Amino acid sequence: MMSHQHNKGVIQDNALQALLHDTLFRQRVEKNKKGKGSYQRKAKHGKGKGMEVSGKRFR
Repeated sequence: MMSHQHNKGVIQDNALQALLHDTLFRQRVEKNKKGKGSYQRKAKHGKGKGMEVSGKRFR
């Protein structure tokens, strides 16, 4: 069994139930990479704006 630092204080009765209600197993909403809801205002890498390569402007 793996070790995990839980946020529930001292577990008194049921260790498995306490782990299930911990933040380790909470539901997470994943951001879509493609399709509906995937638009990002800030681009991830900026596509080389302002980069200079060997003295020339890179576009």
